[in-house]
Formats: sequence, C-alpha cells, structure tokens
Amino acid sequence: MHYTGTVWRPPYEAWSALLQVTAGCTHSKCKFCTLYEDVPFKFRTSPVGEIEEDLKELTEFTPDVTRLFLVGANPFVLSTEKLRQIAYLSKQYLHRLKTIGCFARITDITPKSVDELKRLRSCGYNGITIGVETGDDEALSFMNKGYSSADILEQCRKLDEAGIEYNFFYLTGIYGRGKSRQGVDNTLKIFNQLNPKIVGASMLTVFPSSELYGEIKSGNWTEESETEKYEELKALVNGLTVKTHFAALGASNAVQLHGEIPRDRAELVSVIDEILCRFNESELEKYRKNLKRL
Repeated sequence: MHYTGTVWRPPYEAWSALLQVTAGCTHSKCKFCTLYEDVPFKFRTSPVGEIEEDLKELTEFTPDVTRLFLVGANPFVLSTEKLRQIAYLSKQYLHRLKTIGCFARITDITPKSVDELKRLRSCGYNGITIGVETGDDEALSFMNKGYSSADILEQCRKLDEAGIEYNFFYLTGIYGRGKSRQGVDNTLKIFNQLNPKIVGASMLTVFPSSELYGEIKSGNWTEESETEKYEELKALVNGLTVKTHFAALGASNAVQLHGEIPRDRAELVSVIDEILCRFNESELEKYRKNLKRL
C-alpha cells in the first residue's frame, strides 16, 4: 500500500479500509497542527496508477470491504469529477463497497454545488469528517482555520440538502485560558443548527514544533488548564440539543468517553464530574506533558 507519513483516521473508522488518494494538507496553516509535519511536501494527489495498485492489494487481503476511508488531510478538496472517478474505480475492485468517507475542510465543500454533492452521494460518499474545531469566530481567526462560523453553517447545510452525513471534530482547549465559556456558547449556536452524526472531541496538545507553541512563548496566547478543558467539555455536552453521538476518543483524551446525546447526556456529564473529582490539575497535566504524539 502507498502511505506517506503517519496515517491518520478517526477512531470510528477503525474498521474501514484505508486508501491513500492524497497526502498532506492543502491548508497547512492551522497554528496548533503538527499532524502532517512528517510529509515531505505540502500536498500531493496520488496518481491513478498508485490508487489502482492499492485497490488490487486490498482485494487480495480484504476483498469484502464495504466501507472505504480515503487517506489524506482533506481528500474532499478534489474535484467532483475526480472523486467520482475514484469511487467508480474503487467499485470495480471492491464489489461489496457501499460507502466512502474521508477528512474534509469546510473550504473543500465551498466550490461544490448541491447538485454536485448529490452526485457524490449517489457514488457512495457519506459520513465525511470535518475538522471544524469550533464555531467561535475569534478562535477560528486566531488559529488560522481559513473560514468563519457562517461558512460552517452555509456549507454544512449544503451537505444536509444533498443527503451527505457528516461528523465534526471539536478541539477542546482551542480558546485559550478564560475564554472557553464564551467559545462553547458560540460553538453551540452553530452546532445546534446543524446535523452532525458524530461530534468527536479531541483535547488540544501543544507540541514545540507548532506555530501555537511560538505564540505561547511570545505571550500572545495562554493555554487552558487541564481542568478548564474538562469543564469546557462538560459545557459542550450539556449544551448540545441536536441528536448526535458524542465521542471523546483518541490519545489526546486522558479519559475516553462516548455516548448518545440526548439519551446518555447525564451519564457523560457524570463521568466528566468524576474525572474532575478524582484527578487534580497536576495529575492531568502530567498526562498531557508525557504525551509525545497524538
């Protein structure tokens, strides 16, 4: 299989076959991100020949694939026609393939019309994961996400209209110390107008190679305490009114939890309260400092 650098996929895609169609990120400007620093270029589209070779290999080892996850920071940036070609080629080899997912940026959806998105849905594209991180414009701007909260609303409503299900990645701790309450409130105003199937929460971990680390050293931004991050997470869980699956999984979370909202809201809040009761700031901070990579 052709994989470049570390292969990233959401925890809930653990049972999906992984096919590289892009490598790197077209944006590469988010201040906190170090995920693709081991990729020797900014962004690359995989040649058709490489994709076909990997599909052949998949048929040899996992011929009964029903779910395919396209590897790369944001394969959804590819044109509608290119994505359709990948779907067509994949189904030539994987005869039981039903759906195709991938990571996407909000800006990847922007140039695609609702009709184009409907065509992609008919090809099998469904359950794409969008790293929106937050719905707070101040945080989005400071972290150089490249879009606004209004863009999140506009583009995800297009996905809703096209029938493409989507998941959100939320970044706990993105606001900086003392700003999480307002940040969560602004995020809830956006999330509660949309229909994310999954809201996956990761906790901000600042690595020395990130631009954000430099901002901290310069005194331009102060990281939230670990307990503040869990209070932020609790506020998010308490405030979500949409029906969704909430999942705080992955290595960035010292304690992992997941459940259905609204059904499991009380239980999720209870677990977070227990974390805050059982572990003090120094213990939670020790976990963060010892986390060498995500």
